[in-house]
Amino acid sequence: MPAPSLLHIRRVAVTLLAATAVLAAAQPALQPPSTRGQMLYATHCIECHTTQMHWRARQQARDWNTLRVEVQRWQAAASLAWSDADIDEVTRHLNDTIYRFPQLRPRAQARVTVALPSPRSLHAASRP
Repeated sequence: MPAPSLLHIRRVAVTLLAATAVLAAAQPALQPPSTRGQMLYATHCIECHTTQMHWRARQQARDWNTLRVEVQRWQAAASLAWSDADIDEVTRHLNDTIYRFPQLRPRAQARVTVALPSPRSLHAASRP
């Protein structure tokens, strides 16, 4: 059997490259993973709340705080029992995709507890 010519090898290589390009173009573009807020909204809210709902004349959300209040109110009305973190995630999703209100910084969650000595222990410590 004769050795393949350089022209034949080039034709095969070009055919393989073309086939690879066609297959790559046929693959759907990978979507970034959904946020938890987007997933919760899509699962529990989108059925009734279309985009037009958020732009109606009687819009209740006027800033970040009122948007969060509305998310909290509707999740309670639907008996979803979302955590504060879930409410924040859905609020963030709606704000990022629709409202674009300035977002308030979250309040510090850490609390420092200081144990002060009792007056009796101070009194007892001062005795000789």
